[in-house]
Amino acid sequence: MDLNAQMEEISREKERVARIARLAEEKYAIKQKELEEEAKKPKFMTQKEREAAALARLQQRAKTGAATTTSRASSSVASKFSKLNDSSFDRHRQAQRKDSNNTSTPTITREQEKELAALKDHYLGKKVNKKKVLKASEKFSKNFQFDWEPTEDTSGELNPLYKRRDVNLLFGRGYMAGVDMREQRKKNNFVTELARKRQLEQKTADEQAGVLTADQIAKRQRDRERELRKMQEWEANREREIDTIEAERVLHWSDKSLENMTDRDWRIFREDFDIILRGGKAPIPLRKWSEATFPESVMDAVKLMGFEKPSPIQMQSIPIGMQRRDCIGIAETGSGKTAAFLIPIICYVSSVPVSMVTRTPDQGPLALVMAPTRELALQIEAEAKRLSQLTKVGEGDTEHIIKTLSVVGGQSIEDQGFKLREGIDILIGTPGRLMDCMQSHYLVLNQCNYVVLDEADRMIEEGFEDQVTGILDNMGGLLKSENEAELEAQLSTADNEFKFRVTMMFSATMPNVVEKLAKTYLRHPAIIKIGDENSGKNKRIDQQVHFLSAGKKLAKLYDTVREILRNAKTKDTAKIIIFVNEKKGCDLVARAVGKEGFYATILHGGKSQDQRDESLMGFRDGTYDILVATDVAGRGLDIPDVTHVINYDVPKEIEKYCHRIGRTGRAGKEGVAISFLTDHDEDIMYDLKTYLEATDMPVPPQLASHPMAKAAAGARDDKGNIISKSKRDTVIYSG
Repeated sequence: MDLNAQMEEISREKERVARIARLAEEKYAIKQKELEEEAKKPKFMTQKEREAAALARLQQRAKTGAATTTSRASSSVASKFSKLNDSSFDRHRQAQRKDSNNTSTPTITREQEKELAALKDHYLGKKVNKKKVLKASEKFSKNFQFDWEPTEDTSGELNPLYKRRDVNLLFGRGYMAGVDMREQRKKNNFVTELARKRQLEQKTADEQAGVLTADQIAKRQRDRERELRKMQEWEANREREIDTIEAERVLHWSDKSLENMTDRDWRIFREDFDIILRGGKAPIPLRKWSEATFPESVMDAVKLMGFEKPSPIQMQSIPIGMQRRDCIGIAETGSGKTAAFLIPIICYVSSVPVSMVTRTPDQGPLALVMAPTRELALQIEAEAKRLSQLTKVGEGDTEHIIKTLSVVGGQSIEDQGFKLREGIDILIGTPGRLMDCMQSHYLVLNQCNYVVLDEADRMIEEGFEDQVTGILDNMGGLLKSENEAELEAQLSTADNEFKFRVTMMFSATMPNVVEKLAKTYLRHPAIIKIGDENSGKNKRIDQQVHFLSAGKKLAKLYDTVREILRNAKTKDTAKIIIFVNEKKGCDLVARAVGKEGFYATILHGGKSQDQRDESLMGFRDGTYDILVATDVAGRGLDIPDVTHVINYDVPKEIEKYCHRIGRTGRAGKEGVAISFLTDHDEDIMYDLKTYLEATDMPVPPQLASHPMAKAAAGARDDKGNIISKSKRDTVIYSG
């Protein structure tokens, strides 16, 4: 038992020792792992510590290298003494070369080189190469020469023919690098001389041979002469063709045919007429009426109306309208915008299928024109009737002259609705009355695919935006695609010719609201501007501004009217429009002018439609010399031969001033605009002075030196202080 107990005790002791050994091994492995991980972690060292460590490594490496060199040197000496006993001297020399190859300097890695360079830079300082700043004289002293120097030409050595070059004949006209081809052709008779030489050689050979009879020789001579004449004629014709082509290059566009017009000619043409075109892939302009592709009836109507040549806005907008593309026209007043959109409309109506014409009583008109005022709508209607007086639509019993109708306020809506139900081809109206007709179910626009907004900016300014958008939204025609490629495909397909809507806008200005409307309803429009950016600047109008007190305005008006009528050649040649700001001012000025013996009529919004029509008709036909009006007549109306415009009351906005004076100087004629300016007209002083300067008109000294003309009302300087303040914004404190 004692022995067994001792054996068990020994086995337990062995197990305990083994367990302790395993634990020690595991603990050692863990410790080693921790040390390895600790060694892998980056250890922060100060700059001095890093420098000391690097220096120690360098010294240790130097000592190791010296010891290695010494040991190798001693071994080489011992080998020399041992080799002396050797009888083979070659073997000794071979061993010596081997020892010399082995005694090389220790290799240094790239990282060690960087450390050594860093230590060297730290202790010895790093040499910085400063960039040399060149002076201007040194910088531009040696410019690069793009041309070859004569000494650099090596072609003479390559081929001796290059040394004997032919001299080009230069005649100074410079058609091709200084060479005049026409002059060279005149002097170049190589082909003719060659033909004659060959004929002479052949004739001589035949005569020497004696194989041909005299008749055969004569016949051959005639054939050769005939061929020579043909060749000479061909050369002459070719010369004439080339001369014609070259002459066309230097001709003015007015002397060229339509086929020979180049892109450069069209660019010069647009510059001559101040046509600024942007976007829309517009076609070429219309130079004269004979180049137009109108129906014969429309062309005859144009001739009857006495239009000698198209105006600039008509030159560009009519071809665009004929291609059924959307268009925005911005031009000065009196530039012929009405005919610019009426002619394409009439051509469109004359080309629609007969089925669409017969459906007008039920489905509505074929084209629509919107205008801001009654007078302008009636004026457009009269112009449309004159242009369409010879154009018929329909077939058989339904054939008729194009029907036009204007729907405006002040007239019976029932009568207008009755005419609409009979069928109308072209409808002209104001937005308010058009919307009333639609709401009363007198009017539908199911097949109206052509719409024009005349004086669009004024319609928006007068609060017709909702009516305009409502009418456009209720039209039956589809809007063209916004994608330009799809739009081209739609226009090129015959089936879609009358399916998609054409929208044209004409105005004298383009405010932000109108631009937003155009982006909504127009698709890739061609934008036409006639003149500079502010197309209202009509430099044909002589503008005269008189600075006076309010009490002297009436007396100055009498003197001005007397002087105008006195200087007129005949009584009928002077037509005067006097503008005032308020309705009651019209009546006062008209009565005052009438007391002086002048015949004056009145036009303002307080009159009925019949009274307004009668006043306009009397002023147009010469019954009245003077028209006293508010801004109702200040825009859009085309009253021919108005010689003078008098602003008895100056408007508060420069836009109204532009449209007022635009009643004269229309259709390329000259006019005179006279304005009475007082101290109460501060709101327009700065804009008026700027406008006069832009149109090269004299500025009165009182206006130029007035404080309110120095800056726009409410303008501020760099510090935020108000530069000029109008009287209505000035606070007056009681004493």
